[in-house]
Amino acid sequence: MKRLGRLILALLRELADENAYRRHLEAHGCVHSGEEWRRFSEERLRAKYARAKCC
Repeated sequence: MKRLGRLILALLRELADENAYRRHLEAHGCVHSGEEWRRFSEERLRAKYARAKCC
Protein backbone atom coordinates (compact mmCIF):
# COMPACT_ATOMS: atom_id res chain seq x y z
CA MET A 1 0.00 0.00 0.00
CA LYS A 2 2.89 2.38 0.79
CA ARG A 3 4.42 1.61 -2.58
CA LEU A 4 1.20 2.58 -4.36
CA GLY A 5 1.05 5.80 -2.36
CA ARG A 6 4.63 6.72 -3.32
CA LEU A 7 3.86 5.96 -6.96
CA ILE A 8 0.78 8.19 -6.95
CA LEU A 9 2.68 10.99 -5.20
CA ALA A 10 5.52 10.76 -7.73
CA LEU A 11 3.01 10.89 -10.59
CA LEU A 12 1.33 13.96 -9.14
CA ARG A 13 4.69 15.71 -8.72
CA GLU A 14 5.52 15.02 -12.34
CA LEU A 15 2.15 16.30 -13.55
CA ALA A 16 2.46 19.45 -11.43
CA ASP A 17 5.95 20.24 -12.85
CA GLU A 18 7.54 19.90 -9.40
CA ASN A 19 10.11 17.41 -10.69
CA ALA A 20 10.90 19.58 -13.70
CA TYR A 21 11.34 22.59 -11.40
CA ARG A 22 13.68 20.62 -9.14
CA ARG A 23 15.74 19.60 -12.19
CA HIS A 24 15.76 23.25 -13.33
CA LEU A 25 17.12 24.37 -9.96
CA GLU A 26 19.84 21.74 -10.04
CA ALA A 27 20.84 22.50 -13.63
CA HIS A 28 21.08 26.25 -13.05
CA GLY A 29 22.52 26.09 -9.54
CA CYS A 30 19.65 28.11 -8.08
CA VAL A 31 17.71 27.87 -4.85
CA HIS A 32 13.93 27.80 -4.55
CA SER A 33 12.27 31.20 -4.46
CA GLY A 34 9.09 32.79 -5.71
CA GLU A 35 11.03 34.68 -8.34
CA GLU A 36 12.78 31.54 -9.59
CA TRP A 37 9.46 29.65 -9.80
CA ARG A 38 7.99 32.54 -11.79
CA ARG A 39 10.97 32.53 -14.16
CA PHE A 40 10.72 28.75 -14.59
CA SER A 41 6.95 28.85 -15.22
CA GLU A 42 7.17 31.68 -17.73
CA GLU A 43 9.97 29.92 -19.60
CA ARG A 44 7.96 26.69 -19.85
CA LEU A 45 4.79 28.47 -20.98
CA ARG A 46 6.70 30.54 -23.53
CA ALA A 47 8.27 27.37 -24.96
CA LYS A 48 4.92 25.57 -25.00
CA TYR A 49 3.05 28.26 -26.87
CA ALA A 50 5.92 29.18 -29.20
CA ARG A 51 5.55 25.84 -30.95
CA ALA A 52 2.99 26.32 -33.67
CA LYS A 53 0.32 23.68 -34.03
CA CYS A 54 -0.99 22.81 -37.39
CA CYS A 55 -4.45 21.42 -38.00
